[in-house]
Amino acid sequence: MPNKTILVVDDSASLRQVVKIALTGAGYSVVEACDGQDALKKANGTKYHLIISDVNMPNMDGLEFLAAVKQLAAYRFTPVIMLTTESSTDKKQMGREGGAKAWIVKPFQPEQLLAAVAKLVM
Repeated sequence: MPNKTILVVDDSASLRQVVKIALTGAGYSVVEACDGQDALKKANGTKYHLIISDVNMPNMDGLEFLAAVKQLAAYRFTPVIMLTTESSTDKKQMGREGGAKAWIVKPFQPEQLLAAVAKLVM
């Protein structure tokens, strides 16, 4: 399998670590960002096959990041999974409207995350 790179955006270092272990174990490369602003800096033309983002983060939350990254031509078609404690229908709807392809509520099972990733990585 060719190496696919995934951008993981979450303000929790421990959560990024859990996600990174699951993804690298499945053969993916991972770039980490601590919030939406950091993630946008890392969205500098690097080819990401998928973005996984939290919703509730300081500086720029996941929905703001989603809107901003979708404005960038290089990432317009990059699938985004929202990985969050947020389960409200309103937030999910905003995520869908913003272009998120999946919504996974924490706590999550690594297998559940990997199954969603496998479906979306191009």
